[in-house]
Amino acid sequence: MEGINSMKKNLFFVLVLFVQSLFSQVHNQEKPPVFPDCQKVLNNDLEPCFYNQLQDFVYRNFKVPEIVSQKEFKGKVITLFEVDTTGTFKVLYVDALYPELIEESKRVFSTLPKIEPATYNGKPTFAKYTLTTMIPLQSAAEIEAAKKEEVERAKVFNTSESAEFENIEKSYQKFENPQFSSHLNIPFSHSYYAQFEANINQVGTNSHTASKPFLYSEVANYYNFNEANAKLQLNKAGWWGKKLFNENLVAIQGKDYWFTMNPILDLRLGKTSPDVGKFTYTNTRAIQIQGGVGSQINFTTSIYESQGFFPEYYNRLATSLKPSGGNPAIIPGIGIAKEFKGNQFDFPSADANITFTPSKLMNFQLGYSRNFIGDGYRSIFEGDGASPYPYFKINTTFWKIKYTNTYMWLKDVRPEVTAEKTYATKYMANHYLSWNATKRLNIGFFESVIWTDTNNRGFDVNFVNPIIFYRSVEFSSSSKSGNAALGLTGKYKWSNSVNFYSQFFIDEFAVADMFGGEKSWRNKIGYQLGAKYYNAFGVPNLYLQAEYNMVRPYVYSHSEVITNYGHNNQSMGHNWGSNFNELGHSPIQQRKIVW
Repeated sequence: MEGINSMKKNLFFVLVLFVQSLFSQVHNQEKPPVFPDCQKVLNNDLEPCFYNQLQDFVYRNFKVPEIVSQKEFKGKVITLFEVDTTGTFKVLYVDALYPELIEESKRVFSTLPKIEPATYNGKPTFAKYTLTTMIPLQSAAEIEAAKKEEVERAKVFNTSESAEFENIEKSYQKFENPQFSSHLNIPFSHSYYAQFEANINQVGTNSHTASKPFLYSEVANYYNFNEANAKLQLNKAGWWGKKLFNENLVAIQGKDYWFTMNPILDLRLGKTSPDVGKFTYTNTRAIQIQGGVGSQINFTTSIYESQGFFPEYYNRLATSLKPSGGNPAIIPGIGIAKEFKGNQFDFPSADANITFTPSKLMNFQLGYSRNFIGDGYRSIFEGDGASPYPYFKINTTFWKIKYTNTYMWLKDVRPEVTAEKTYATKYMANHYLSWNATKRLNIGFFESVIWTDTNNRGFDVNFVNPIIFYRSVEFSSSSKSGNAALGLTGKYKWSNSVNFYSQFFIDEFAVADMFGGEKSWRNKIGYQLGAKYYNAFGVPNLYLQAEYNMVRPYVYSHSEVITNYGHNNQSMGHNWGSNFNELGHSPIQQRKIVW
């Protein structure tokens, strides 16, 4: 009997310990804040219930700011908050792209009612949480449904076809020539630019016309490219007719991107002087690709393959420029040529450019092409007659100013500087500041420097600063470290129809010699005077231009031959180099003809 009583006492003692342990576990566990609708929910489901109630409250009360709706923003608002010992919500931090979303999140949380606070060991305590609110807004049920859909999609991923590809095709839009409003360069030719020059040179416009090529987005403020393109459309109903004459061969446009691809065929036939009796020709096949990603990035590339048979005077010029290494010629404005069928040339070429425009004020370009500075048919500062070259350009436009910085990588192809079959590299940096002083008068300041890889200096960072005087840098680096030059430009809009323009170039800085007339070789200057007459004599599209250029001997040269103002044996300034006088005039009606 005594043994039985002892056993009962032991069982009772174990039972008491078990109940105390169970009570302690329940009592000591952490408990999240509790909304009224979660009072009857089991402990394990309290936290999901808390989040669902909070998510639905935000869904019902959150008002998406107007600016966010206009931008069609899709993203997250992350709110870090706490519930204090009284059950009051307090926002600690909000992370969102727009400040309006931050303020709205704080407002909504301030309207939350007090709830039962979180507890630890049965006592009220502070609790911190994070809530992610999706924009567009989603209720708790929608979020849960999206999760289930994602799970189901994952289950059938390997057993059914995805609709992603079809959805992309469905997102295509009608192609509406987005290139005409993009930040791509407009291919530079005087005949093409003559179509809209009268528009951008009107009295009172704040345009800057000397730094070329222009961007489509710049000219689109004054000239309707879509309207001009529509006038060129031919009456073609068939698919092939439209593609060959009116449309891009490949054109794709989506919400945030566009892309075009076109072949280029160019066959030109001519004849040399009658006594020779030979035909000349140029045969070019090419492909051009353009596109845009978002509103800030645009790109273009053109690849050319050409063969040509030229007049004898042109052949003599091309062969006189021939590079080291056995290639017979350099085609001016194109590049190195290979021999083709004995007395003809094969000359491949390419242009490319990628632009990044983060704001209306700034435009960055990385390209392989040519640039031009000036309002004339020629430029004494920087012409487009040389072969393409790699460059990096910064265009900064604000108030009445456009500031262009161009950094270029050039080649010297003479045998004297060729080493291990590699041409010598030299560098060129230009600054051009254009200021619209009045609604009629534009003044420009130009400076340039060319240097080479002496003592393995490479691309000298001394010349990278976009706001600096190159002459002072050249002197501080070494008296012969580079070939620096200065220039001034002016343009006056006499009327909407008549413009006058000028350039003055200084390649030597000895003041006494600069004004020493014909007696000093150091008088290395050049200048340009010109005038343009749009819709001359009231005739629509009749464009008259007269221009005089004078460049003194030794301009563009330097004490070190490699730092001359040239690339691939071609002048980076005026096409003729130095020591000349040139008077030209050019009547234009739709297209430009130059004598």
